[in-house]
Amino acid sequence: MKLRYIGLFTLLSSITSCQQSPDFDVIIKGGTIYDGTGSQPFIGDIAIKGDTIAAIGNLKEFTGHEEWYAQGLAVSPGFINMLSWATETLMVDGRSESDIRQGVTLEVFGEGWSMGPLNEQMKKEVARGQNDYTFDITWTSLGEYLTHLEEKGVSTNVASFVGATTIRIHVLGYDNRQASQEELEEMKKLVAEAMAEGAMGLGSSLIYAPAFYASTEELIALCEVVASYGGMYISHLRSEGNQLMEAVDEFLLIARKAKIPAEIYHLKAGGEKNWWKMDSVIAKIEGAQRDGLKITANMYTYTAGATGLDAAMPPWVQEGGHAAWVARLKDPDIRRQVIKEIKTDATDWENLYYAAGTPEKVILVGFKNDSLKYLTGKSVAEVAVMYGKSPEETMIDLVINDDSRVETVYFLMSEKNIARQIGMPWVSFGSDAGSMSPQGFFLKQNPHPRAYGNFARLLGRYVREKNLISLEEAVRRLTSLPAENLKIKKRGLLKVGNYADVVVFNPETITDLATFNTPHQLAVGVVHVFVNGEQVLKDGIHTGATPGRVVWGPGN
Repeated sequence: MKLRYIGLFTLLSSITSCQQSPDFDVIIKGGTIYDGTGSQPFIGDIAIKGDTIAAIGNLKEFTGHEEWYAQGLAVSPGFINMLSWATETLMVDGRSESDIRQGVTLEVFGEGWSMGPLNEQMKKEVARGQNDYTFDITWTSLGEYLTHLEEKGVSTNVASFVGATTIRIHVLGYDNRQASQEELEEMKKLVAEAMAEGAMGLGSSLIYAPAFYASTEELIALCEVVASYGGMYISHLRSEGNQLMEAVDEFLLIARKAKIPAEIYHLKAGGEKNWWKMDSVIAKIEGAQRDGLKITANMYTYTAGATGLDAAMPPWVQEGGHAAWVARLKDPDIRRQVIKEIKTDATDWENLYYAAGTPEKVILVGFKNDSLKYLTGKSVAEVAVMYGKSPEETMIDLVINDDSRVETVYFLMSEKNIARQIGMPWVSFGSDAGSMSPQGFFLKQNPHPRAYGNFARLLGRYVREKNLISLEEAVRRLTSLPAENLKIKKRGLLKVGNYADVVVFNPETITDLATFNTPHQLAVGVVHVFVNGEQVLKDGIHTGATPGRVVWGPGN
């Protein structure tokens, strides 16, 4: 216990000698401190001054401008969302309420797509794709976007990978072809610029067109640039189902050839016939770790994923972008071929409709067209009956009529594998969702409940109820593990001198309330949240404060 206070008493003595009151801006008193290292918790006080953790220990002789009593509550570093899609939701509502209410203080973006670098055509496409809320695109580079968020005001800190898909679209558009050497050099230059601005690394999402068209060699070349800046590679694998083992092999090859730390996005084995593969995937990863590769993964705590109906249709029909995809689907001959392939258990592309097993396990959760929003929450099977058509025809019609990919939930994974993955010490957590509030235009869609419950579900269902891992280990995996993987300094640990990203929660009551039928339900059990020393959640209520900052990557 005494080792925790070495280097602290000099600071406390100097404060005592001044005899000024208050000594600190905030003191959190008597909480059970989970410092993020995974060590046993201890009872103590934490003091905040400005944006910094100023003292940890027995601070009963000192006063704070504000004092909060945390007896019986857990006090931990702020949680890091390793896969956030709050890129757009934060543009229209910077409070990040669904994540703040779970203790998240850092959103990390960039699964394949990033909000820069954008060319003029890409800006037009982003604007065209806006649905229930809109915002102006005033930036070009990724760094400019992140700075714009900070200046606009957000409650959480933000960081981002540069998207491999974004880079490919910037240079090649939506063509299904390999880059020329000249084009590859241009792509590498864009990656270097993003890394110099502060990207965390390169993020890919390889089941989707046009990312699907990228070769392994292309990804290695881009990762070599990232490695030179000290960044990491993070990937939605080329397959999470029928070709899962081969996709893991490609991922490890990229890491090995580029000499780069690498992480797997939302680790899973999708489709019941592939569930058995998880043990083999874990064995491959741990074998690579023994060989000296820095390999990690993240996950969400649900058996269903969420994406769009594009993940139910072959990549060849999507070549050229959204408008070309919709135009092809209107061609009777192409339509027949697409229906045939949707009904086929493919090995050369990721067919999530087939992997789900039945159309009842494919739920439609987001439409662009107001006239179709009444279908929100219905399964493909239900809508097919309403339309009097096959499920495959129905999905094609929905994409055409909504002029969007149609947001979709697919039930794909096993609860047994969720538990197995949670047990892995190298797995962190990401919501794979936006961060929103249960009000206004957000209610026009039914997000996956992970948007409101991913982190609370870990701490409530899997730590408290199922006792899969200890609370101190769960906190480590939500805080210092992702911070270390991302090479973030002064965050992820409760440590004197670190930024004051602090969460106070009740481990006996923290619970996710969101369901697939009623997803807009805020989690409960988080009492206070501080971001850079400023209180964002007070007694469970958002204060409206927006102290979030950009957390820059290793190249900045």
